[in-house]
Amino acid sequence: MKILILLGSGRKHGNTDQIVDMIVDEMQQEASQHRLSLEIEKVYLIDRDIRPCRGCRICFERGEDKCPLADDLLPLKAKVKAADGVLVASPVYVDDVSGLTKTWIDRMAHVCHRPEFAGKYAYLLVTVGSTPIGHALRTLQIAFSTWGFRIVGQAGFKTGDYMKLAEAQTRFQSKTHTIAHRFFTDMYMEKALSPTFFSLMMFRIQQIAWGRIKGAQFQYDIRYWSGQGWLKPQCEFYISHRAPWIKVFLARLTGTLISPFVS
Repeated sequence: MKILILLGSGRKHGNTDQIVDMIVDEMQQEASQHRLSLEIEKVYLIDRDIRPCRGCRICFERGEDKCPLADDLLPLKAKVKAADGVLVASPVYVDDVSGLTKTWIDRMAHVCHRPEFAGKYAYLLVTVGSTPIGHALRTLQIAFSTWGFRIVGQAGFKTGDYMKLAEAQTRFQSKTHTIAHRFFTDMYMEKALSPTFFSLMMFRIQQIAWGRIKGAQFQYDIRYWSGQGWLKPQCEFYISHRAPWIKVFLARLTGTLISPFVS
């Protein structure tokens, strides 16, 4: 089992980093109890050359490999692709995720059209001194759900100023244990193979939309959907699944009925 941690703080070993390390320790213990190997890689976005999106739309129209910026985006995307699960953690700056995190999300916009991370798991985490966390979590949730991830859960930690590790453990040990257990269990039980009604419905809406869309600017996206087999009428979801037929039937029916109003 392979976990990638994306850390959106520019401050290494700060509050966000400490919370993440506590979750990692708990997940290692979970894996040990199940006698499983758990490979964890932590990536600090501050160490990667991820430049701001220019809005040229080349990634949409010709593919992300044609992006003129030629920075570290694609190697980092390959790490996400190779992982079973992603834990993304960002401090909250001005009621939203950090600039590092948002820049990376903006550059991954092409995956909104081509949700190639279906079947992977994500846990969303933010830390904050005292301000609200809702907007930052919604930023992460919209991105990762649109990209195809199964979002296992999300959490916010109000840490105040910089905490020493002992204080973080005293305040948050129970919470990090719960996060680690849920994240590990979802992957271990392969719960991505049991998509929600909403996920099945949204797939049907997108399937109908991409089947109808015309225009040269969308041909790359349409070829991708067609190449994945997602436009075939019998295709029910991005990946093979084990959802009961009645759930699939009702979700697809609902998606078909409301697609004219949302696509």
